Amino acid sequence: MDVLIVGAGAMGTWFGRATDASVTFADVDADAAAAAAERIGPDAETTALEGTDSYDVVCLAVPMTHVVDAVADHADRAERAIVDVSGVMGPPLEAMATHAPALERASLHPLFAPERAPGSIAVVRDESGPAIDALLEALDARGNDLLGTTATEHDDAMESVQAATHAAVLSFALAADSVPEGFETPIYEGLRTLTEQLTEGTPRVYADIQQTFAGADTVADAAATVADADAAELESLYREAARQWQPERTDDDAEMQAETNDDTTNETTK
Repeated sequence: MDVLIVGAGAMGTWFGRATDASVTFADVDADAAAAAAERIGPDAETTALEGTDSYDVVCLAVPMTHVVDAVADHADRAERAIVDVSGVMGPPLEAMATHAPALERASLHPLFAPERAPGSIAVVRDESGPAIDALLEALDARGNDLLGTTATEHDDAMESVQAATHAAVLSFALAADSVPEGFETPIYEGLRTLTEQLTEGTPRVYADIQQTFAGADTVADAAATVADADAAELESLYREAARQWQPERTDDDAEMQAETNDDTTNETTK
């Protein structure tokens, strides 16, 4: 099976390594395509982005803000199947159904940075068949965990998993200061670690996520609510958060913990 990968960035290169197929790269940057092919091995090739050559499978590994246009531009180069690894699922699958209605179709979202592979991969099989099955079997054989889902379920989840989460961590990074050694709390340390991990990434990718998925506004609204709350309202907000994230914990448990904390504070201040 031969696969055309449109997009020679980190995700396209990952897909080229992860699939047991003959791989050809096409990219707006011909040098990037050549570099990706070299990283895969001597059997990988390159081709012109505007080429007319056809392949068993076309994989769109382009930014999520461009994937719909990429489907329209390259669907006719696929003979058996078309897939994407852009990170959003609803729009590309709709475009595939429009421009490649007779082909096998799937959307894949690796839920990890390529350098941290293998990991969980969200999968929507819009129109499955032997070519899609072979690709997924190759990914599974490399230790990835394939998570079957729907486009709606996935894209709704990404509002929290990506857009809101990234907005919250970035907001902490911009609002908080580095503190002298020894002053760190476990929560501060955890957020600092997340900040370091977030800022290792590519800014354009995070910008695309914010442009594609809602979620940042809810973080801003929540922060404003916290900033404006009085002491009683803050306690209520903490209890609301506990009910959401620790539903097994009762208000009595929280009160007992608060009393324990008060006792500990009193002892240390005597």
